[in-house]
Amino acid sequence: MKIFAYGIREDEQPSLKKWQAAHPDVEVAFTEYTLTADSARLAEGSNGVVTLQTSPYTREALEVLHQLGIKYISIRNVGFDNFDFKDLNDLDFTLTNVPVYSPNAIAEHAVILMGRLLRRVPEFDQKMDNGDFTWSPTIGKEYREQTVGVVGTGHIGRVAIQILQGFGAKVIAYDVYHNPDIEKQGLYVDSLEELYKQSDIITLHVPLFDSNKYMINDDAIAQMKDGVYIINCARGELIDTDALIKGLDSGKIGGAGLDVLDDENSVFGKVWSSVDNIPNEKIRNLAKRLNVIITPHSAFYTETAIHNMITTSFDSNKALIEGKKPQNIVDTRK
Repeated sequence: MKIFAYGIREDEQPSLKKWQAAHPDVEVAFTEYTLTADSARLAEGSNGVVTLQTSPYTREALEVLHQLGIKYISIRNVGFDNFDFKDLNDLDFTLTNVPVYSPNAIAEHAVILMGRLLRRVPEFDQKMDNGDFTWSPTIGKEYREQTVGVVGTGHIGRVAIQILQGFGAKVIAYDVYHNPDIEKQGLYVDSLEELYKQSDIITLHVPLFDSNKYMINDDAIAQMKDGVYIINCARGELIDTDALIKGLDSGKIGGAGLDVLDDENSVFGKVWSSVDNIPNEKIRNLAKRLNVIITPHSAFYTETAIHNMITTSFDSNKALIEGKKPQNIVDTRK
């Protein structure tokens, strides 16, 4: 049995070596390159592939894998919106993901972004960089004064709620599917509109679907409180960047903490000599603002999460090759 992995980073290799040591019967080969039509040929002789990337998985790349007789793909992350399910079905692939690798990592990051905005940390950083060690008038706010609207109460959203409650914040939530524990606490509101109206901070923890793409748009923002903070550690395409910029310009939005961005692949994963050299005009606009905090899709990035992503994806791929049906098979027939 042989598994070939794409996009393996240096920080993933210790966990991969541990997995290999625990499975000496499995041959593992890997590359740092992501899965493309060219790199797909590196998997020749393999029974399955493990991969991770934010760029789209092209039909051309999948066709090469199909020609090599490979039918099993295991991604090392949750989101599969960069696959076209038609391609997977046409070429008879079975796909697994890692539904849960560390909800705490992402939830903690979201709450940290809130805290940095509430206590105006970027402004203090700028003041101190300029030798200004005064505190006035850069006054902050406390979590316990905030009503935080959590959109999405899956694994990550529920951990975020627990952390926020620990800080004393009032939490309300919205999800199409109600979690029994959150329901029991009486946190759900009936609609997104109601959540928008009540929330001082809105944090997004939902997957991306066609139905919620750009859900944070002009109409949604118009329903929000003046000075609202928006946090997004989910998917960049949940927010209409033009609407976000307009809201920031008008003051309707008091600040934003963004670990993901629309068209983030044009900027993330690269080194820019300065913010002024960022080629994406909208992202450059956001990056220059003191009331916007951007992190490079790194909310997930902890030692625990990386270990779990490697272990679960390789375990799943091995199971598929052995003819088993792991619980994390993605339903691509929807």
